[in-house]
Amino acid sequence: MDYVNVIVDISHEKLDRVFQYRIPEALKGKLEAGMPVRFPFGRGDRPMKGYVVGFAGTPDYPPEKIKELTGIVEGGVQAESRLIALAAWMRETYGSTMNQALKTVLPVRQQVAGKQDRTLCLNVPKERAGLLLEEALQKNHRAKARLLAALLDGGGRLSGQEAARLRITGPVIRRFEEEGVLRRETQTAYRNPFGGQFQRSAAIPQLTEGQRAAADGIREDYERGVHRTFLLEGVTGSGKTEVYMELIAREIARGRKAIVLIPEIALTVQTVRRFCERFGERVSVMHSRLSEGERYDQFVRAREGSIDVMIGPRSALFTPFSQIGIIIIDEEHEGAYKSETAPRYDAREAAAFLAERDGAMLVLGSATPSVETAYRAREGRYGWRRLTGRIGRAVLPQVEIVDLRQELKAGNRSIFSRRLAAAMDDRLKKREQIMLFLNRRGLSGFVSCRSCGKAVKCPHCDVTLSLHGDGSLRCHYCGYRIPMPESCPACGSPYISGFRAGTQQIEREVRRLFPAARVLRMDYDTTRTKESYGQILTAFGRGEADVLVGTQMIVKGHDFPNVTLVGVVAADISLYAPDYRAAERTFQLLTQAVGRAGRGAKAGEAVIQTYMPEHYAIQAAAAQDYGAFYDQELLYRGLMGYPPVQELLGVYLTAPDEDALSERAELLGRALRAETATGLQVIGPADAALTKKNDIYRKVIYIKHGRKEILLGVKKKLERRMETEDGWTNVRVQFDYNPMQAF
Repeated sequence: MDYVNVIVDISHEKLDRVFQYRIPEALKGKLEAGMPVRFPFGRGDRPMKGYVVGFAGTPDYPPEKIKELTGIVEGGVQAESRLIALAAWMRETYGSTMNQALKTVLPVRQQVAGKQDRTLCLNVPKERAGLLLEEALQKNHRAKARLLAALLDGGGRLSGQEAARLRITGPVIRRFEEEGVLRRETQTAYRNPFGGQFQRSAAIPQLTEGQRAAADGIREDYERGVHRTFLLEGVTGSGKTEVYMELIAREIARGRKAIVLIPEIALTVQTVRRFCERFGERVSVMHSRLSEGERYDQFVRAREGSIDVMIGPRSALFTPFSQIGIIIIDEEHEGAYKSETAPRYDAREAAAFLAERDGAMLVLGSATPSVETAYRAREGRYGWRRLTGRIGRAVLPQVEIVDLRQELKAGNRSIFSRRLAAAMDDRLKKREQIMLFLNRRGLSGFVSCRSCGKAVKCPHCDVTLSLHGDGSLRCHYCGYRIPMPESCPACGSPYISGFRAGTQQIEREVRRLFPAARVLRMDYDTTRTKESYGQILTAFGRGEADVLVGTQMIVKGHDFPNVTLVGVVAADISLYAPDYRAAERTFQLLTQAVGRAGRGAKAGEAVIQTYMPEHYAIQAAAAQDYGAFYDQELLYRGLMGYPPVQELLGVYLTAPDEDALSERAELLGRALRAETATGLQVIGPADAALTKKNDIYRKVIYIKHGRKEILLGVKKKLERRMETEDGWTNVRVQFDYNPMQAF
């Protein structure tokens, strides 16, 4: 091949195409797809960097106009062909530039100097070393004597760290090297994020009958050639992780690798411990809180085949394994699996693409599957296995719903209801542990009534209106707005306002009511370092605190046997987020929160505080009844035309000029309404949930249709229009397929 196709390393829509260069003789046979390279670019031949995406034997342009490649980027990390294919798929599906997609699938792009372990090795027979030791002692050469004695005691080997502890200086070592008494061996020491603190266990947990049936069923389908996505649905505490490990063990036995995705970095320590106990040192982790050196070392270990299992949030999906046998996505319903920056990819869809390409299994696990996943499982597009009971002696906790409207009528204006406060007092006296959960996600200015519990909603989109600084309430789907009412539109009560609460406020109230209680708080402010997650959870697991107060990061996947009470302080915060998925997220969070109680031998209890106790999401979560919730939620989705009944495409427009943005948004809205596709619905343009950010104005348009391919076709038309039409230079457009968050 004489020519190479490259993507320029700059995230700009105008350069989102392939450029061709001639391969110099010195580089022929040395280039591979995904390799970072240098080349002259543009009229001024600016030196640029980019990635090789393909080769050609014949030029696509006149040969005299094709410039020559300059060289290979030293220290750059090469992307594998499978990751380039994934980036190309992302670009087509989610509407980013190819360069943005490539940078996404390359979480490690630069080499980092490795740590070196140096070992001193005895280079003479032990008898000779013994004579030298006697001679050093006679001459009072203490450093030489310490070094020789340590080498003899250590079987002829001494690590560099041990030599430093013995205060052996460089000149002493070099003198022995020159005399041939010892030699130095150097080898790369990979940075280990966990420092080898978790050891392999000799005991392998025996699967229950239900776990065995689930693992065998998934495996049998796969071996019959049914290479589809599998949903493993299991109540909290049912032992889904043991099923994952059984499936992974079978793939490792076949010489294949496993990727395990988890939604939160907070889950890393506990998850890695369990997998290390099963698979030993061939387990690693990849996430954003690691240092550059740690990330690079795990990348290299995976590429060299010294890792069998990689664990981490969604970026761990891009581990450079050569043969992937299984991809596990635990807590698959979590919004964290959807990227909020371009390309706005869904890790579940990206995993499905990789699994199909590599012939791997894809297993989605959850106690509360996303409505979309459950819909596909019930339609038969996904395999579906269920675990219906907790393992061991643990049983599901008793759940009580407290109506905060009645608390208000009784004169209780505290954060804690009388029932929750009494339960906390009881558990503290019994020296049992308590978790208090506040879901701050969705705290974006919804307005609700303290008397009847109802929130002010958009009449067109059935999502809550958001309170803005100018006193108006707005819908971020269609743009509907009204002034802030002085009384509740439903019951006329004057007790109507925005909802505000915080973990620090809850922590202060716990300390005020129970001065002797030991309290830990886990939220964004207390988890800013990579060690903080593990430190807080480890301390609570050891019983060093009685109460753990936190946001959603405390209710996902953690297993504390002494926790017998979970208090959900304000369920309404997530219930009334301005998002059509608000009820689903509330049900999932409440179910997960309730599931933290009673996971050991002691019975558990949960108290859910809410102004809307009759809401189906809260009732179903209290009963741990996913089926009842799903049936109600799907009816709502069908009536409103939301996913999975219909597909949804978000079109996000941003610009520094508000007038130019409004003009382009209206133009795009009219063009979309002129589309001929039957059944296409266009909502907006409207102001985004965050109207202005860093002096950039933001607007949004939503498009609905029953078929995904129709929406992707509309997206491509819009992309072509913006490439060929004037006026789009300073207006940026991004696409979000089935968005998980309001823009």
